[in-house]
Amino acid sequence: MNLKAFSDVFSAVIPMLFRGLEITMQVAVTGIVLGFFLGAVSGYALQCKNKIAKGIANIYIWIIRGTPLVVQALYVYFAIPALITNIGGERFTLDSTLAGIIVITLNAGAFISAIVKGALEGVDIGQREAGCALGLTKGQILRQIVIPPAFKSMIPGLFNQFIISVKDTALLSIISVNEITRQTQNYVARTYNTIPAYTMCALFYLVLLSMLMILQKIVENRIKR
Repeated sequence: MNLKAFSDVFSAVIPMLFRGLEITMQVAVTGIVLGFFLGAVSGYALQCKNKIAKGIANIYIWIIRGTPLVVQALYVYFAIPALITNIGGERFTLDSTLAGIIVITLNAGAFISAIVKGALEGVDIGQREAGCALGLTKGQILRQIVIPPAFKSMIPGLFNQFIISVKDTALLSIISVNEITRQTQNYVARTYNTIPAYTMCALFYLVLLSMLMILQKIVENRIKR
């Protein structure tokens, strides 16, 4: 490929990659935020004494960890709407981006639950006992004594999970979510410029994820101070 041809491909692909980036970040950010709340509830349930809550959390985590993300995406996008259609009698469809957010949320929540559980259990038992000695309720101890240091210890793991979620969005191209990978596939399907297009896509991901990893290091260093 000569320089002129490469320049033409570059000028065509880069705007598509940035359009895909917008969807990628929308799915990843929304998924990690919702996943945090889901993971916080599940993580708390894992270390509490309520057997029913712990059982539900374990089943949820088992299902998510025991099935590939691609299969989950296909199930959420195709099977669940089909089930709702069969039950309700009216055709039901699910927007691909919304389906992607649901999948990323479920995956992030399952892994964040382990982060939350570990952080809560990592708080010194002496701090809880000190709260009891001061006459604080269990809720006050949790909010004022346990959660602040636990959340601080969660941040590196949460940031790492966010980076994983950004990478996982590439798998959502299978259900036509117009993220970075899907945009590249669309271009290749029209032009057959496979090598330069996928090379740019790979470099785009490399730069994006490298920037996120640098930001992660900056955040972790500030937490350590």
